[in-house]
Amino acid sequence: MPVRIGIPRTLAYYAYFPWWKAFFEGLGLEVIASNPTSKGILDAGVKEAVNDACIPIKLFHGHIMDLKDKVDYIFVPRLVSVRRFGTETFCPKFLGLPDLIRASTTNLPQLIDIRVDLAQGRLELFNICQSLGRKFGVGFWTVTQAFWKAQRVFRRYEKLLSSQLTPVEAIERLDGGDVGELEVDNAQLSFAVLGYPYAVYDRFINVDLIKKLRSLGVRVVTAEMIPPQHLLKEAKRLPKNLFWHFSNRVMHATSYFLNREKVDGIIHITAFGCGPDAMVDRMMELAAKKKGRVPFLSVTIDEQTGEGGIQTRLEAFVDMLKRRRGLE
Repeated sequence: MPVRIGIPRTLAYYAYFPWWKAFFEGLGLEVIASNPTSKGILDAGVKEAVNDACIPIKLFHGHIMDLKDKVDYIFVPRLVSVRRFGTETFCPKFLGLPDLIRASTTNLPQLIDIRVDLAQGRLELFNICQSLGRKFGVGFWTVTQAFWKAQRVFRRYEKLLSSQLTPVEAIERLDGGDVGELEVDNAQLSFAVLGYPYAVYDRFINVDLIKKLRSLGVRVVTAEMIPPQHLLKEAKRLPKNLFWHFSNRVMHATSYFLNREKVDGIIHITAFGCGPDAMVDRMMELAAKKKGRVPFLSVTIDEQTGEGGIQTRLEAFVDMLKRRRGLE
């Protein structure tokens, strides 16, 4: 029976899961993702996490609980930087995530908390993979083949995203699943839905906001659908870059949709209690106003988020823009 390694279906999952899944499978391991977020997973996370944690961190604890009796290891990398250049890093909670989990949760399988800091050099990711291979007793050439397999899979993943699939849909497509019909019939409006990926794509915690917008006849585009090289070009338009990786991506995507691919409105999904997110929210609103007063809606989520309230706000936002454009 192969060694089982678990990957929580939250936080960095939506950005990097296809890469790590392909790599670990190349080492001969069985990769098990936690189940999609549910009320049970959320409740377990709220119970395990410290009281003042933000909703993404509470969810992460819940996904750890979902995995802990199913796997031999849980992959919780200590994310420091995923860019070779610049000074951006991740939220301190990302940096200390393995320690948070160990301090609050008992009877865990071993955590794989390898440090990921790609600013250390061009070969850093390859060296990280070799270190992981040695941990599991896998030889140099097998690890190298797994590394290049992961690179190929990730390029396919990015291509699927650029075809305007969400990460959830792209992962399903990579696994051979049928994501169904994605085009919105007679879409009258186009919205950019932006935010940290673990808020934008978790269907439970954001009450399936993207699906609701599509059902209202809205074409939805997100940051992950923008080719990475285009996002980096947008960084040059901004007076300065922020300190946090995902905050930068949100601001770069905002600039892209305001300047290069025009949209009818921008929706920002933000987590209650997230300090960087609160700052980004205000910066996005000001940028939208400055660029021809593009309509902007902020949707805040936490463990108390109710579906009815978000549905009403989305319908009102869509109706307002349709009337403004004489579409009704």
